[in-house]
Amino acid sequence: MSKPTSDLENQFSAPSPPPFDPTQPAVPISYPIKTLEELESRSYFESFHYPFNKASVALQSASSSLPLPNRPRVIVCHDMVGGYGDDRWVQGGTNSNAYAIWHWYLMDVFIYFSHSLVTLPPPCWTNTAHRHGVKVLGTFITEWDEGKLICNKLLSTKESAQKYAECLTELAVALGFDGWLINMEIELKSSQIPNLKVFVSHLTQTMHSSVPGSLVIWYDSVTTDGKLDWQNQLNEKNKPFFDICDGIFVNYTWKKNYPMLSADVAGDRKYDVYMGIDVFGRGSFGGGQWNTSVALDVLKKDGVSTAIFAPGWIYQTNQPPNFQIAQNHWWALVEKSWGIAQNYPKVLPFYSNFDQGHGYHFSVDGEQVSDGPWCNISSQGFQPFLEYTDNSTPDSIQVHIDFREASYSGGGNITFKGKLEDNAIFTARLFQGDLLLGDLPLHFTYSVKSENNSQLGLCLNFSSALKEIKSVLLVSQNLNQFSRKFNKVIMTRQLEKPGTSPGWVIQESNISMSGYRLTEIHALCYQSEPEFDERRQNSFSEGQDNSCTQNPTDYYAVLGHISIETFGHNSGFPPSDLWLVEGQYINWTTGSKGSKGSKNLSLKITWKLKDGNDYAFRNYNIYVEKLAEDALGHPGATLGVHEYLGVAQVEAFYVSDLEVPSGTSNIKFIIQVSGVGGSSQKLTESPVFLLDTEAW
Repeated sequence: MSKPTSDLENQFSAPSPPPFDPTQPAVPISYPIKTLEELESRSYFESFHYPFNKASVALQSASSSLPLPNRPRVIVCHDMVGGYGDDRWVQGGTNSNAYAIWHWYLMDVFIYFSHSLVTLPPPCWTNTAHRHGVKVLGTFITEWDEGKLICNKLLSTKESAQKYAECLTELAVALGFDGWLINMEIELKSSQIPNLKVFVSHLTQTMHSSVPGSLVIWYDSVTTDGKLDWQNQLNEKNKPFFDICDGIFVNYTWKKNYPMLSADVAGDRKYDVYMGIDVFGRGSFGGGQWNTSVALDVLKKDGVSTAIFAPGWIYQTNQPPNFQIAQNHWWALVEKSWGIAQNYPKVLPFYSNFDQGHGYHFSVDGEQVSDGPWCNISSQGFQPFLEYTDNSTPDSIQVHIDFREASYSGGGNITFKGKLEDNAIFTARLFQGDLLLGDLPLHFTYSVKSENNSQLGLCLNFSSALKEIKSVLLVSQNLNQFSRKFNKVIMTRQLEKPGTSPGWVIQESNISMSGYRLTEIHALCYQSEPEFDERRQNSFSEGQDNSCTQNPTDYYAVLGHISIETFGHNSGFPPSDLWLVEGQYINWTTGSKGSKGSKNLSLKITWKLKDGNDYAFRNYNIYVEKLAEDALGHPGATLGVHEYLGVAQVEAFYVSDLEVPSGTSNIKFIIQVSGVGGSSQKLTESPVFLLDTEAW
């Protein structure tokens, strides 16, 4: 329905919003650097947003400071509508259907790309990629006439080339990512090429010395004679750049014999040649899209690496039937062609809640704290290696990540649903690991919610130094059917955890396998015996409406999380009095018209340990309680329960326009610390910041 003319006139005459001022307090965002002057001035470090944009997760790999593995590798280059979409909201956004990637185990390097001069990866991508052992690069790009002007200054002298290279290195170190893609997509004068080589070489050297294991990748664009002439292969026109950095991203329009020719030119560095594939299919060998694996098969056969550009094609073109299924299907084709690149768990503690970084609600330790839509890729847990199948039937068990059903932690879980015959079992791959066990036992904890006689256990595969395979099953009921199928069956114990939402059952167990490697984790679906059914059914019915009770052969179970720690691991948290918590940039504004006497509060909250020690924490959940005065004028009862505000990855959180009703005397902000093993500090023991409203 059209608006009245007067409204339209008012709309057009309304003043435009003020230009973005990064020095002023605001909801933290990620953004690129667009000019050499901004890069040179280091003004980014004066931005209010800079501290929020630091990645908080170190690269989770025993070889993080080493070169990439000596095998064909996969670069994934993220390009979507200019970048900085839902992912720009550092503290998370509200789009439950926001784009995400969760097949990290199929890649080695992730590049964040946009057409701004200096593309700084939003920390959410660096955090979750690092968690999965994947290195992250930003992009330095020059294009069009503006790019020529930039290069005139950048390459004017050897010293200027070195200066700007050092500026880029400083940014990568400060923000915690692992290097750069260099794309000089312009015509240059031949006289500028020597200083371009200085720029690439110096950037590579300074990155390597500052961030061991870092990468600088050259894009196949300008040649050594200054021509903008995409070679689509490694040859004498671009090899001099390849020789002074860590690899080349070859343009997409290569012919079938170009990978082999490039491998011959590269010699013993053939895995540093990344042949490009545009998933949109614009001139790519095989046509990209659903035929991307056609190109991958050629590259794998010829022994070179690949750079997959714009896999967001699936999301942007609304591939049917929906994004979840289409994305899983597309990446399954990549896995079939290329294989698995990453393994986890590799280090302890290991924790996964199967969260993809978006959802319709949010839970902490079995308690739902928010029922609102959200997105935050930083919140991704370790992603399971779920196998895609397109020929499943109603008589089989369907396995998928579920966002609608209740979650134990975060906003997702793994749901197992279908038919299971009596005495039958069904297994599903969860993780492929490479975790060497020491003398101390492993402590496993996992949460399950199920219906009727549906039960869920974990099957663990271990490998010795002599390649001897042993399978261990963790189940809550000792059934004879398992004894012949596994080397060892261990009965789990049910863990009582106050505050957990009804229906969740937490199982725990210890395993000693010194000298073995944990190589696989599978979920095992089975049915319990009748007398156990009655106890389990009563337990479930007491806590939750069971109106959707299924037939005896129906199977339904949800896996909420898995945690693996060394037995006896100290998962305690520093007491609240060891934290220094402060409020900054406190700003009050008039409340909404519908709330008489209310005010809106914005502020930045920071916290740090007084002893200065650097503890490893997963994140911080932020809550608020609004306190009213009692009859004596002291802070009394809360105006409602504590309210979940969001999650912080760094030791700072910005609260924007929090509505404070009249009669509020104090506002208590609670910073709940979450450990890397998955547990969270009790709210009553967490650090707080208490704000006296009367003082403002």
